[in-house]
Amino acid sequence: MKTWKNWLHPLNMTRLAGYADGTTLLLLLGVAMPLKYWADLPIAVTIVGSLHGWVFIVYLLTVLYAQLRLQWHVKWTLFSVAAGFVPFANYALNHALNKRRDRFEVKPIPKIWLVYAIVFFTFIDLFTQLPVMSTFAASLGATAMLSGFAVGMYSLSNMAGNVLSGKLTDKYGAYIVLCAGLLTTAVALVLYRVVDGVPSLLAVRFLHGLVSGLITPAAFTYVANETRREKQGSRTAITGSFVGMAAIIGPAYSGIMANRFSVPFVFTTVAAVGLGLFLLTVQVLRTGHAGEKETKRPPKLRLNRGMVQAFAGAFFLMVSQGALAYLLPLYVEALGYNSRLSGTLLSMFGIVAVLLFLLPTNRMFDRKAPDLIVFAGLAVLGVCQLLLGRTEGMAVLYAVMALYGIGFALLFPSMNTLLIRSTEKENRGLAYGVFYALFSIGTVAGSSGLGLIPGSLATLFTITGTVLVACALAVLAVSLHARWVNRQLSAVSPAGNERSEH
Repeated sequence: MKTWKNWLHPLNMTRLAGYADGTTLLLLLGVAMPLKYWADLPIAVTIVGSLHGWVFIVYLLTVLYAQLRLQWHVKWTLFSVAAGFVPFANYALNHALNKRRDRFEVKPIPKIWLVYAIVFFTFIDLFTQLPVMSTFAASLGATAMLSGFAVGMYSLSNMAGNVLSGKLTDKYGAYIVLCAGLLTTAVALVLYRVVDGVPSLLAVRFLHGLVSGLITPAAFTYVANETRREKQGSRTAITGSFVGMAAIIGPAYSGIMANRFSVPFVFTTVAAVGLGLFLLTVQVLRTGHAGEKETKRPPKLRLNRGMVQAFAGAFFLMVSQGALAYLLPLYVEALGYNSRLSGTLLSMFGIVAVLLFLLPTNRMFDRKAPDLIVFAGLAVLGVCQLLLGRTEGMAVLYAVMALYGIGFALLFPSMNTLLIRSTEKENRGLAYGVFYALFSIGTVAGSSGLGLIPGSLATLFTITGTVLVACALAVLAVSLHARWVNRQLSAVSPAGNERSEH
């Protein structure tokens, strides 16, 4: 007879929830849907669909718990999440997990993995909004202009939240800010259920953007402060992989679940994950460096070369992303392809980037100068933008987006590493606050800004690519000049050999 301890084993909890999720999915597709369309009983989908939705939430939480306690390879988490959308896949996955159960040993939750999960949550929160927010606003009676304003409201208040997070993290430590951000973001997500018009939607969007902006700078500051210098590059690459996975999973999840249930239901599921992470954060991160309150006044943030290059990388990366989100669907449609192609093209770049983040290729970020990798990443993104405006074949489009994924994978860890090495622990939180505020500004500039420029889609791709290549060359020129100055100083004085590049 199994004891309660056996049932509470993370693997057993995940497998049990997986069986329940797979069974309710089959009931939804094989029983409730036929009853709705063949027997005119839509209530069947309402009942079974709601049951499946709540079971799916519990299943996601058990998968997250298994990742933290078993510390299995991230592929098992990806397989588990994907299995929740495919009939019979959970049964096959459970069989595979059971065969390998001896390999999964329960371990204490490592703090860094919990922070990875928090990073994943905050970007899942962002990416689940993208496919559904404008249509949700329209369903509440918003005009096209107000729908766009509702989408942008999040980014505007998010910038303020990022900067506020940086200041609070430097003053009180990451633990307090993470707890406050996770709890209030979960509350803000639940508030979408009571939205009944455009004014209340705008109010919730403002609150949501503000409080969710607290999380990212605090999480990345924690990772940076707890990582040895020689591992900073590869560690930021691993952190970036969770951003990439959120970019792949988030839009697909919200699109599917909003279609089956509702937009507020999607946000409620994300809120449940946030609340679970809040409880884990209180338990796991309460002790140690992240929980210590700073007693000294944080020093002022003084810009230096490396910091400016990192800020430029952040801004122009998101200019590129915003341009891609705006131009690619229109360009694909203009070429006569199915609108779904734009989604799969975006997934292509995300998959390539995640692979480079997780494979041994991430070691390059520990060994190579980060400013030169920033140059390479920006240059590749710029070249891809130039190529997209001149590409018509589907196979070539996929190839260009795979190359774009390489550029993204080069840029994200290197600019984070550059920022870390250009700051001190005492003011790193504010630096990350400004860094992620520039993310939001860049996104708006890349999408809304291009919409104000007259010209064909090919012309707009060319403008974006030219700007990115010019920024890359500027980063390279500044880096080469700094190296030349250091060599000159070294020739004049032996002490120059000890000068830091950044």
